Amino acid sequence: MAQSLKIFKEPYYSLPLPIIGSVPHEFPGASVLYSFDDLISVVTPACFWTILTFVILTLPCNRLFYIRIPSDLSPEGYHKRLIVPGNLGSLGPEVNSIFGGGNGSLLYLHKTIRSVNLATKVIWVIPCNTGQSGSDLQCRIHLTKPKYEYKYFQDGDIIIGGVQSVHTGVYYIPDINGKHIPLCISPSYNYYQDIISLLFAIDDINKNPDLLPNITVGYQVYDSCMEPSLAIRNILQILSGPGEMVPNYSCGDYGKVIGFIADRSIVTTLPIAQFLTSYGYTQISYGATDPVLNDRTLYPYHFSTGLNDDIQHIAIAELVERLGWTWVIILAPGDDHEERESESKNLRNEINKHGACVDFIGTLTGDRIANIRTLERIQKSTAEVVVLCGRLFPTEFLISLVETMIKDKTCVTLDKEKDDLFQKAYGTVFNNCSSLEISVWPLTPNYQVYRAATGLAHAEHLMLSSSGKSHHKDIHKYIHRKQLHRYLRNVRFTEPCGTEINFNELNKSPVKYGISTWPIYFNSENKQIPVGEYFWSDSGSSLKIDIQSIFWKKNTNNQILKSQCSPNCPPGYRKVTRERAPPCCYDCARCSEGEISNLTDMENCLKCPIYEWPNNEKTMCIEKQTEFLSYEGDSLTLVFIVLSVVSLLLVIVLIGIFISYRDTPLVKANNRNLSFILLFSIKLSFLSVFLFLGRPSDITCMLRQTSFGISFSIAISSVLAKTIMVCIAFKASKPDSPWRKCLKVQLAHCIGVICSLIQFLISAIWLALYPPFVELNLLSEPGKIIIQCNEGSVIAFYIVLSYMGLLASVSFIVAFLARTLPDSFNEAKYITFSMLLFCSVWITMIPAYLSTKGKYMVAVEIFAIISSSCGLLFCIFLPKCYIIIFKPKRNTKQYVLGNNK
Repeated sequence: MAQSLKIFKEPYYSLPLPIIGSVPHEFPGASVLYSFDDLISVVTPACFWTILTFVILTLPCNRLFYIRIPSDLSPEGYHKRLIVPGNLGSLGPEVNSIFGGGNGSLLYLHKTIRSVNLATKVIWVIPCNTGQSGSDLQCRIHLTKPKYEYKYFQDGDIIIGGVQSVHTGVYYIPDINGKHIPLCISPSYNYYQDIISLLFAIDDINKNPDLLPNITVGYQVYDSCMEPSLAIRNILQILSGPGEMVPNYSCGDYGKVIGFIADRSIVTTLPIAQFLTSYGYTQISYGATDPVLNDRTLYPYHFSTGLNDDIQHIAIAELVERLGWTWVIILAPGDDHEERESESKNLRNEINKHGACVDFIGTLTGDRIANIRTLERIQKSTAEVVVLCGRLFPTEFLISLVETMIKDKTCVTLDKEKDDLFQKAYGTVFNNCSSLEISVWPLTPNYQVYRAATGLAHAEHLMLSSSGKSHHKDIHKYIHRKQLHRYLRNVRFTEPCGTEINFNELNKSPVKYGISTWPIYFNSENKQIPVGEYFWSDSGSSLKIDIQSIFWKKNTNNQILKSQCSPNCPPGYRKVTRERAPPCCYDCARCSEGEISNLTDMENCLKCPIYEWPNNEKTMCIEKQTEFLSYEGDSLTLVFIVLSVVSLLLVIVLIGIFISYRDTPLVKANNRNLSFILLFSIKLSFLSVFLFLGRPSDITCMLRQTSFGISFSIAISSVLAKTIMVCIAFKASKPDSPWRKCLKVQLAHCIGVICSLIQFLISAIWLALYPPFVELNLLSEPGKIIIQCNEGSVIAFYIVLSYMGLLASVSFIVAFLARTLPDSFNEAKYITFSMLLFCSVWITMIPAYLSTKGKYMVAVEIFAIISSSCGLLFCIFLPKCYIIIFKPKRNTKQYVLGNNK
């Protein structure tokens, strides 16, 4: 199954096109098309046999299209009897349904075999002059001057000139004199409707009693064949009047022409606008919407009712964006250079604005080799979508190329006519292709013609009404063509459907497009399936599309086709542009620490808020985990609690033992008062550990450092006092020793109080000037909020530690000097080991403390407190307890005094 998807503009109401022949003399003076039967009855024998011979030669080698008009028409003026062999472009099976079918059918199709004979490329036309009555017909075959064009005439009080494209190309044929005569080829059915719409609009104007009353509007309409030179010739012909065209001369009533309706394509519209600006004639285009024509300085007399190309390009770009396509190709014709260049560039810019890129802009021209190269490049491209931009030519050569080379690509078009080539290619075989078309379907351009003619009539009505000459018999003498454009800017009227039209803001009028898919099945009838709609207005736009209704190629699960230069970067990644590559060609990189990307193909990752952190996939921000030594679920906290409680119980047990054996010689000999103070300070040190556990608060932050500092200072001061007293006691053992005086003084208590008081003053000053407080550390560890205590003053904290170190050092030195004293009374060696352990713990604690983060800093400090406290406890008191409990014989006065022998 091949498929095409198209977006078409829905008209605000159906334009009731007249069926030619259904009403006799519908458009007097209009040229018409005759069938083969009518041709036999009106032409001369020579003309008949010549035509018959041509038809017989043409039939075996191509399809024959012929057009029939009922014979009850009696046209006047110039007539064209036409037999059209060959492939004539966009004529198709939908024609009969659009024009109503039945006896009023305008077109019949007889299809035979396809051929590439040169005869299929040329349209032979027999111009016949019937005079004025239609009864005295004379006909000559001009073989040396084979040109063909549509001409429509109707006289009136005022004339609207029309230069419209029915044919889509010109072929120049040399005559016997060596001159090249233009031959119009490839007529378009849709383009022919433009002329019908203009004639119907003028007929509607004439029937409206409120618009230009008592004034008959006539017309002169010519076919430009999308050739600038022919378009200018037609303008001059209209201004010159009947007969041969003479520049700057009019044999008719020159002032009757009020303005021109011209044209569909920028190729002809632009030169017409340049030409008419010189003469001051108002021109309304119904198809060309190139931005250059909006310059009122260069083209003050040009207006347009055509669909805004920018809106069509926005529709294409938004559709491409909705379907997730970021890598497309633009294919345009190569002959209409100015139109193609402008339209392709605008389309590319709009696609770029919506985040997609264009691989390249390809052109199809008459150069076979260049076309093959273009299609080969499309075939090799990684882009799966081809956007058709501009007017394409459905020749047999291009059909075969497209069918062979790029049938696997998905096609997006701006309107139905641009898809003719691909409809023909994909309609011939079963190739499972999708084609997406954005088209104005089916009568929107013709409706713009109707609006243009009506607007011109309203402007003329305003001008005549303001001058008060609307009922004058020589009305054309009061037509001021150079002023008409000013009135046109102020034209406001309501259409039959109720839509209010303001010619000064036509480009801002709301536009509604329909999106349809056109599946093409092998040997079955093609059917257009609506799948969505696009609405644009000056205030915004909306796109609705049922993606599930579209049958895509290259997959069996009906998934949306992917057309990308690079794979999508999933959430958690960002795009990294490659060097010297389009923005849509990129690599994917993981988001940095602290950043997320929650959408596909994000240019930059988003930084999480300060209190949030990315999840593992880096697709969303989650709340950061708070970290501290919590009582709930923290194994490290549990270990410290166990160690502290066990140590605390051990201290209590030792205190109980010392109280129980307080009167024994061993307890008395070691200064039991200082021993109790030392045990009490060690107990406080173990209790201070609980200030470091749990969620910190300002109170705990202020108490934790000062409590352990003061408790340790009391303990070490007691150890120092004990050591000094031991040394003094042995030195005062001689009767005449001066140290005996020191034994009478409470020297030990004084040493302990003074040393502890210094630490207390340091802590008090610290709390008074720079008290510790709670802070949230957001930077130390990614993804965590560390609730910790800020010490307030790092200097004060290290002063506290330094003072404890000083006391420990002095105690260590004194104990080391007292190591030679008798063992029974001397505990200096135990104090030496305890102070050595204390200093080692705190010296190693400082670098460990500085190198850790978060709760582990606190854990290091707790470990140092427990370790140093246990060192004092085990080194000083466990040996004594061992003697008291397990060696009671040593706990005697004789043994303590050394008389154990």
